[in-house]
Amino acid sequence: MNFTRRNLLVFAAAIGIAAGPASAYAEDVLNVGSYPNNPPFEYKTESGSFEGFEVDIVNEAAKRIGMSTNIAAYDFQPLFAATSSGRIDAAISSITITKERLKSQSFTQPYYDADMGVATKTDSDIKTVSDLKGKIVGVLSGSTGDTWAKQHQASDGFADVKGYNTQQEVLLDLAAGRVDAVVSDVPGMQYAFTKMKGLEVRDHIKTGEQYGLMLTKDHPLLEKLNNALTEMKKDGTMDSIHQKWFGTKALEGSSTVTESAMPKA
Repeated sequence: MNFTRRNLLVFAAAIGIAAGPASAYAEDVLNVGSYPNNPPFEYKTESGSFEGFEVDIVNEAAKRIGMSTNIAAYDFQPLFAATSSGRIDAAISSITITKERLKSQSFTQPYYDADMGVATKTDSDIKTVSDLKGKIVGVLSGSTGDTWAKQHQASDGFADVKGYNTQQEVLLDLAAGRVDAVVSDVPGMQYAFTKMKGLEVRDHIKTGEQYGLMLTKDHPLLEKLNNALTEMKKDGTMDSIHQKWFGTKALEGSSTVTESAMPKA
């Protein structure tokens, strides 16, 4: 997820971080920074512990290299300074791997493709983007889905593009049949559909964005953690974690279940 999508984080970078000391840590502990309100990827529970898709991933990867994790709450932008300075070893927060970030950070292979998707009722005859011709498409106003739908409305023949102020509103209208389909980010919709029955993501719209573990540049544990992710993809653990948090199996060929090389600057 790009920083520009995080509405609540725009001013947070100026405030700083809520983190522990920068002194030495136990050698068998992987110190991880995480934004505390980004479900289903990561969020802080009332008890103070972290849960979520990426939390399960980093905990399992650390376990496989003989380490435990210490996860601390950070605002999003300060995560980059925290890894660069060595205050933390790794960061999770649906962080998109980019060429620019690879200049100052290291990333493992990706484990999530941040696609947009087309959602419909489960009994809808809409199965792909091409089936949206003549249909009413709902979007979250100002989102990337809104931009995409308006750019494709004329060429793909959408009957209308209806904007909504919240994700809940557009999905409720989809369930009520007031729109035929919704175009939005896949993870948010899949997470919502674990609670809202009768709706599903039917097609993916590739964005090219992928998430990975971000570490201090050339961190000595980078290769070990990357190898642990490979093992998790091969033995089905990664897919099981995806099913736990998104309610569906990961797409065949997606980065969640497909081994890939570590990204290079």
